[in-house]
Amino acid sequence: MSYEVKGEILGFQDTKKVDIKEIDTLFSTMIDEANENISFTLANPFVLRDYTIDIPLDAKDLLEIDENSQIGVYNILIIQKPLEKSTINFLAPIIINLDKKLLTQVILDPKKHPDYGMAETIESFK
Repeated sequence: MSYEVKGEILGFQDTKKVDIKEIDTLFSTMIDEANENISFTLANPFVLRDYTIDIPLDAKDLLEIDENSQIGVYNILIIQKPLEKSTINFLAPIIINLDKKLLTQVILDPKKHPDYGMAETIESFK
């Protein structure tokens, strides 16, 4: 599925349109449509843990989210070998308005989300 990037993905300001393909219930890939050499592995946080966040108001405005919007949430995964050592950034989720095909990355306040880390390993969720 193709999405327009509103705002930016940290460190990838030139990425404006991405394609997300589900690999399985946990993993997906996100590829920059203009540069296939830029890709990210994403994790579905809800498969691993209870993941409750408040989407910041500016992100809601940017993504045109209202009370009826269907929302998707992913976290970027940094792949390691073995795979269980891979880390997930729970403090900078990718938020998607599935209805409007809009996507952005938000930075959560760690004080408001003390249970979420920037580099939590997959193996810590076994």
